[in-house]
Amino acid sequence: MILGRNFFLQDTNIVSANLIGKLLCYKNFQGVITETESYIGQDDPACHAAKGITKRTQIMFGQAGFSYVYFIYGKYYCLNIVTEALGFPAATLIRGIKLICPPYIHLNGPGKLCQFLGINLTHNAIDITLSKELYIRDIGCKLNYMSTARIGISKGLDKMWRYVATDEIFFQTCSYIARV
Repeated sequence: MILGRNFFLQDTNIVSANLIGKLLCYKNFQGVITETESYIGQDDPACHAAKGITKRTQIMFGQAGFSYVYFIYGKYYCLNIVTEALGFPAATLIRGIKLICPPYIHLNGPGKLCQFLGINLTHNAIDITLSKELYIRDIGCKLNYMSTARIGISKGLDKMWRYVATDEIFFQTCSYIARV
């Protein structure tokens, strides 16, 4: 089942944790989500929306379930999904997936993930609850995960808002479930 808007209207940390084990689908690629991070509101110094609405961040203030893609370090794109209520800026960064079809690789890192899949700024502001090209499916796979401090940021390091799958055997199970 494709995740609907109500899933993304939840608290961002709930969304981030519950995305672990879901299936990110883009064109011919499908991968089990293995790592996410939460960015929540204007009180989160690591959140792009901490300084208010800009052309870049306006999507974060919009409707939950839309993609938020941005370019960093002059070379990488990052895929986020907007979460929570309209007007409250929050999103979940998709940090890693494990492909369930050849080449069966673990795309561990948001830049590596977007580079491999070909996700760029043209994929910003896509309603992933309605899209036929970019969406997330619930395949009934429950992965064990741990929460840690976010990485790759310089502010808000005290937040334990990074969620990482912890057991390789579950990846194999999820891959099997997704293919059946």
